[in-house]
Amino acid sequence: MGGAMSRFQHQRHKPPTRLLHPRALVVAMPPMNSHVNLARIVRAAGCCGLTRVVACGNARVDREIARDAMEQVTVEIHRTLPPTLKSLRAEGYRLVGLEQATGSVLLTEYAFARETVLVVGHERQGLTQEVLDLLDDVVEIPIFGRPESHNAATAAAIAMYEYCRQFPLG
Repeated sequence: MGGAMSRFQHQRHKPPTRLLHPRALVVAMPPMNSHVNLARIVRAAGCCGLTRVVACGNARVDREIARDAMEQVTVEIHRTLPPTLKSLRAEGYRLVGLEQATGSVLLTEYAFARETVLVVGHERQGLTQEVLDLLDDVVEIPIFGRPESHNAATAAAIAMYEYCRQFPLG
């Protein structure tokens, strides 16, 4: 390069993009095996500008992993998922599962409703039939290699990003 100035300069911790409207996406999940997965989901939710995550069971967020997201994301902890989903539907949300299932739509082809609950499955069992029966839609992430599915936190982050891409200003 010979001393020429690069047109790219590293910028750490840029301020967040301003949203015109609060994000209306809620992420909900059954009891998870890993507190790390929950913390990674909360961190991704914070990066996406979400303010509400619903976890079930003996959920605990590792604040070291979730980092500053805990300042803006409220984590509600409920005993079980099905009654919680029924309550969220009563609040006006569309319930969308993130799962490999019959009748699912590829995430890349799905048009999210603004007020959506993204229901993430358990790391090993995915979404139970009881939960699947409550959903309005199911989306899945195309897989092009092995293993045949993403980690729950990774899949949730991909789906949250797709929602944000569809609603860039909230």
